[in-house]
Amino acid sequence: MKLFKCTNCGQLIYFENTYCQNCNYSVGFDLDSFQMLSLDTDGKACIKGSIKNKKAYRYCFNFQYSVCNWLIEKNSNSDFCKACELNRTIPDLSKNEYRERWRLIEVAKHRVLFSLFRMNLPVISKQVNVGSGLVFDFKANETPDETIYTGHNDGTITINIAEADDIEREMVRRSMHESYRTLLGHFRHEIGHYYWDRLIRDTNNVDAFRTVFGDERANYKEALEKYYEHGATITWNENYISAYASSHPWEDWAETWAHYMHIIDTLETAYSFGLSVDPLAGETTKEFKTRIKTDPYIVKDFDYLFRLWLPLTFAMNSLNRSMGTKDPYPFVITSSVKNKIAFIHDLIVAYTA
Repeated sequence: MKLFKCTNCGQLIYFENTYCQNCNYSVGFDLDSFQMLSLDTDGKACIKGSIKNKKAYRYCFNFQYSVCNWLIEKNSNSDFCKACELNRTIPDLSKNEYRERWRLIEVAKHRVLFSLFRMNLPVISKQVNVGSGLVFDFKANETPDETIYTGHNDGTITINIAEADDIEREMVRRSMHESYRTLLGHFRHEIGHYYWDRLIRDTNNVDAFRTVFGDERANYKEALEKYYEHGATITWNENYISAYASSHPWEDWAETWAHYMHIIDTLETAYSFGLSVDPLAGETTKEFKTRIKTDPYIVKDFDYLFRLWLPLTFAMNSLNRSMGTKDPYPFVITSSVKNKIAFIHDLIVAYTA
């Protein structure tokens, strides 16, 4: 994600901030400008101490629950921002632990939506279009016998709020033998299923998809049952970004889509910081040198992005090992997997051209 600054004083701030710690002005995210705007007491945007934007803003209705800092125009007919208007079901707010889980869920969801809007992909609420719209249900297992499954179904994305609990998520990660499992990753995976419906299903892209990912007409239920009973093959990592991706072409697409979003978002952060990687170990490290000087959202050549990505991930893993923590990027991208990621990149570029 890009770096943000207080428009009043210039202090660097996070995407989730609601006030500037330097000048104490209220701040919120404006989707139209992709900026964090600083507001005066009347809701006017302040640019370096003066009001240069005649619009007045107010926070999304969910600001009161400390789960959203997006802005809407003061005279808007909607109480919700473009991110929160996609919610259909939220957790029971009378339970304090649910409130915290919902906050973490919204942090991840807002970051995903920021990326989707930056990609210029269609983000439409089911309230606007029941057939092709998107809606979120955030639910909890309310009884010992109830199990809410995280997943996607025809534009409805359901998230079991237990995924926002670090301990419960880690237990699932280990039981599933996954190297990587995050709340943000879940959103990116499930949104990938949604965009398969939008960009592949019933389009001229189906045949190209099948050439790269396989035939999705293979029985999905049987494929998952086989995967959960026998696991992935020993050689899964030759052609898939994760073991789960090998279960069915739909899951391969969703896992690869999530990974593509990981790449673009992280490269944007690196670009915003002006990062470069230049190992001092000698000429043999030339392939690990890079200077990230281009906004990845405007790059059309995936090979160029990939040349930036590998040195950055090597540096990321090396830094974490110095801190005694696990690699943030425990993946190896083969040529087969790279082709799949490139397919998604090229599809988005063509769609939004």
